[in-house]
Amino acid sequence: MTSDKNRLYAGAAIALVLAAGAGFGIARLTQPAPPAAQSSAEGAGAPGDSVAITAEGIRTSQITVAPAASGELDAAISASATVDSTPDAEAVLTARAPGTVTRIFKRIGDSVRAGETIALVESRDASAIAADRNAAAARVTLAERQLAREARLLSQGVSPRADYETAQANLAVARAEASRAHAAAGAARVSSDGRSVAVVSPIGGRVTAAAATLGTFVSAETELFRIADPTRLQVTVSLPPADAPRVRAGDRVELTTNDGRTVEGRVRSETGVVDPETRAATIVVVPGAGTSILAPGQLVQARIFASGGASRASVMVLQDAVQTIGDRTVVFVRTKEGFKAQTVQTGGRSAGLVEIVSGLVAGTPIATANAFLLKAEIEKETAE
Repeated sequence: MTSDKNRLYAGAAIALVLAAGAGFGIARLTQPAPPAAQSSAEGAGAPGDSVAITAEGIRTSQITVAPAASGELDAAISASATVDSTPDAEAVLTARAPGTVTRIFKRIGDSVRAGETIALVESRDASAIAADRNAAAARVTLAERQLAREARLLSQGVSPRADYETAQANLAVARAEASRAHAAAGAARVSSDGRSVAVVSPIGGRVTAAAATLGTFVSAETELFRIADPTRLQVTVSLPPADAPRVRAGDRVELTTNDGRTVEGRVRSETGVVDPETRAATIVVVPGAGTSILAPGQLVQARIFASGGASRASVMVLQDAVQTIGDRTVVFVRTKEGFKAQTVQTGGRSAGLVEIVSGLVAGTPIATANAFLLKAEIEKETAE
């Protein structure tokens, strides 16, 4: 009786265990599957180049999709430029000798002719230079008379030929001294009365600076005036080293001022070297008609129609479509799920277009405007 009861208890216990196990298995089978957070976290460790985005998301982000075009890259090169005076269009006028400013004939803004006297500086050095000039002229006169007398005596057989030749040599020395004295007086701009040196403009133009003051004592080579010719201008353009080899002398240039006015010009020369500070090559442009709207120091926009050539039979994309991820240059190609970063090799740039040398086929739909949002998404996933 007791054994039967024990067997009954053991069977009941086994049944309970089996029921519990079955209930646990059913619960495991019927429980909802947990989100695949761990698996996705494992995959996030190696992000790809793809960005999943719906058509609605593309419209919301204002990402423009357009096919890559085939054609020519415009040969025009745009760059900022500065208007300068030509090297021979500016002059600094100085006192050629120390002295006192006694006369001033021009003020700032006055027009000046080439060779016109701007001021007078009374100087003792001018008197000494004038005296040397007059003395040299007197010695020439004396030497000429001595030579004429020796010539007469030689013809009469009274004086030996050696005296005649000595007189010839003395005249040559006197003339050389006179030439030196006249050159010194001319270089110093000594006035006819021998008291002053004149401050003379070597070019025509306008007075742009006047430091001279009446009655002031000035040293030699002190700057007194500045003269500039506003009609003789040149424009210096700074170009990237990659674009400079495309420019040739004589290429047409369009100069645009800040108020929208334009002036035509031509490339005069290019330096052929890159400035170590600015890392740019300098192109010199000579403006044509209409220089009255330009002034030295003015900033303009230059558009150079380089004859070095446009790229032909190339794939062209908008500049905004080209992005940089790490050390790669990419464009974002449209896919069914969104976009994929496609590595490309770029060439020249002009007028907002970029030449794609390799990595992209014409007609491929790519992201253009706001493509940087896709780049930011990939960089965010990489950071996470």
